[in-house]
Amino acid sequence: MGDSWNKKEREKKKQQEKKEKEARKKERKENAASGNDSMIAYVDENGNISDTPPDPRKRKEIKLEDIEIGVPEYVPPTEEELTHTGKVTFFNHEKGFGFIKDQQTQQSVFVHINNLSEPVNENDKVSFEIGHGPKGPMAVNVKKQS
Repeated sequence: MGDSWNKKEREKKKQQEKKEKEARKKERKENAASGNDSMIAYVDENGNISDTPPDPRKRKEIKLEDIEIGVPEYVPPTEEELTHTGKVTFFNHEKGFGFIKDQQTQQSVFVHINNLSEPVNENDKVSFEIGHGPKGPMAVNVKKQS
């Protein structure tokens, strides 16, 4: 029995691919011998990879000290940045808690009677710092403003 048509086609295809591979190999050898190296890539000023070298006039010198790797150094906030001002929107004297609306962020912040320096009522203007309570942000060091 002879080979099937499909088998002959596959064999022809394999021979053709083998010839193409040999031709590519020969072409690479000729290019390497002539010094034409097309494998060099350059990075332009925008960080894109290209096959043309960058313009030397656009080159910028960067000091090693200016390169910052990782997390920037921690700068503690000033007293002014920590202190917020707001208005007491609700306060329950029996239960000992209430809420202050921050003037800048318009966010409502929980306040407990233990964090008050003097008694407050609704609509009083106060200054406070934001701390972390068991259920989220909480006003601490609350002082009544005149």
